[in-house]
Amino acid sequence: MMALPRFFCPIPLQINTIITLPPEVAHHAGRSLRLKEGTRIILFNGLGGEYHGTLLFNQGTAQADLDFFDSQNRGITGNITLVQALASGDKMDWIIEKAVEMGVSHLIPIKAERSVLQLSGTRLEKRQQHWQAIIQSASEQSGRNILMTLSPLQTLKQFFQSTEHANYLLADPEGDISLTHYLNQHHNSLNNIYFFIGPEGGWSPKETEEIVKHGATRVRFGDSILRTETAGIALSSAAASVLNWR
Repeated sequence: MMALPRFFCPIPLQINTIITLPPEVAHHAGRSLRLKEGTRIILFNGLGGEYHGTLLFNQGTAQADLDFFDSQNRGITGNITLVQALASGDKMDWIIEKAVEMGVSHLIPIKAERSVLQLSGTRLEKRQQHWQAIIQSASEQSGRNILMTLSPLQTLKQFFQSTEHANYLLADPEGDISLTHYLNQHHNSLNNIYFFIGPEGGWSPKETEEIVKHGATRVRFGDSILRTETAGIALSSAAASVLNWR
């Protein structure tokens, strides 16, 4: 059976109502996908659950007749935050998309000393909007009903000033303990994890010292040195599996 078309619809939704679809959703459904009147669709607004209904066209206006609410929220049961150093090119796009698919709760982009990509002003604002669109699109595709939270680009200093100490794990090929060993040791007490993932050139010695100073445990993941676009996704998936969060 083919999956029903899903659309992120950031407006109040309620069953037994007919709503007018926002222009971008209407364009996607009617123009891009060429869906016909009477097609069953799913809408979600990122607050939890999803609404099933029938696509209607009223004098050229796309609408949805909502008749069923499914409260299920697909994803993992724990909270994973990626503290991800800014990566170059389209790598950040890939990281964000896959983080959504893996069930990551929160992604915090960090302006690291060795980050090749430098963003500020209007360029940064446009990139943040672009990343948010990726989150919405990946949620539509993956069946996720609660959007991953994306923080503004910040420095490590800003991050530590605004975040209380949690389970900080620094991805490090020469770490003191394997990720699996650490997770098994703390299996019963973990419900949230922060993974610190460096840029292409790795965290600088100063940054590493700062992360460890704030209580992070260095964890290694196998014998391979993972690329920045691979590390966070691999560690998040492994953690969710080991902790039975899936």
